[in-house]
Amino acid sequence: MEKIIEFMMHEFAAIRTGKASPTLVESIDVHAYGSSMKLKQLALITSPESRVLVIQPFDASVLKEIEKGILESKVGITPVIEGKVIRLRIPELSEERRKDLVKTVGKLAEEARVKIRSSRREALEEAKKRQKESLLTEDELVRFEKEIQKITDKFVADVQVHVQHKETELLTI
Repeated sequence: MEKIIEFMMHEFAAIRTGKASPTLVESIDVHAYGSSMKLKQLALITSPESRVLVIQPFDASVLKEIEKGILESKVGITPVIEGKVIRLRIPELSEERRKDLVKTVGKLAEEARVKIRSSRREALEEAKKRQKESLLTEDELVRFEKEIQKITDKFVADVQVHVQHKETELLTI
């Protein structure tokens, strides 16, 4: 369940809030050297200003490939090549775009909740299996079921806290 929360938080970090953040572009796939690589493997990504990302390739020969990867990605930012670096200017978010991003956050959160509940189901099935194999008593099974539900409730509440934080971040910038 912790990994589910971590994955959700990573997905949230990639949602543009109007501020420049390297996580916005670091996992973009770029076709270079005959294979698909993540942008963070090919370049240094910095944010010298609040609305600007600078991508400095480790090897200048992949500059065009990085530009193409950014254009093909879903970030919606047009890269500008300036010498041996690429600049990404992060535009202000419109109110409509902010609401769309809030909906996206909601969808990601619901996916996380479903995965958490699936983990709960798997844990309950494992506990019942152990009880059938006489490795757990009936009382221990009931105790485990309550504990699993308590843990599940905690993680679902964590999802909601992170969603509220991200929504506030999106709507108040």
